Amino acid sequence: MTSPTIISLGGSIVAPDAIDTAFVKSFRELILKHVSAGERFIITVGGGKVCRRYQEAAKELGSPSQEELDWIGIRALTLNAQLMRSVFGEIAHQQVIIEPSELHRATNAVVIFGAKAPGHSTDFDAVEAAHETGAKRVINLSNIDYAYDKDPREFPDAKKIEKTNWKEFRKILPAEWSPGVNAPFDPVAAKRAEELGLEVAIMNGKNLANLEQYLSGCAFKGTVIS
Repeated sequence: MTSPTIISLGGSIVAPDAIDTAFVKSFRELILKHVSAGERFIITVGGGKVCRRYQEAAKELGSPSQEELDWIGIRALTLNAQLMRSVFGEIAHQQVIIEPSELHRATNAVVIFGAKAPGHSTDFDAVEAAHETGAKRVINLSNIDYAYDKDPREFPDAKKIEKTNWKEFRKILPAEWSPGVNAPFDPVAAKRAEELGLEVAIMNGKNLANLEQYLSGCAFKGTVIS
């Protein structure tokens, strides 16, 4: 069976405020184009703004634990995951998979995966999916064109990163992951990806023509860590 490409799809792209149906339709068409060429995909989906709004409300109204905030995120991203599973119809595995060990039994060309328990971001789920299936690359689709050496919104002199290794990349990440953390990639997932020798490409998910370039092995705009 063909080794899949793993995609970590940012929830803020799927549902920035309302559902971006135009994006979801175009994303589906791009994936189906590559499926018709014999490729397979495992897709994890984030909770996005909906997740963060609920988490912020919980903190404003009470004193939720990290685990409680994580469960809020899981419920939000489960909704996005179920949406993505439904739009692929019969092409996709019939259920959203939450157990990594079940990925081996999913032979469909598209599998939606993730959101098992607290402590796991969609980036980490994507890396674990690669480990379980022998995939060698993970694509992180977010709302940034590149990862930077520091936050470009706060530091005008921030420099984009086009290609780097895991040792250098992990220096710019927080030491730990927490629900809703603002980082180009989950630091726990980064450590795991380094251990597994994975290639991770970070790019702007809204630019589907750019994603097509990467999937086709052509030059593209984004950051590659290996």
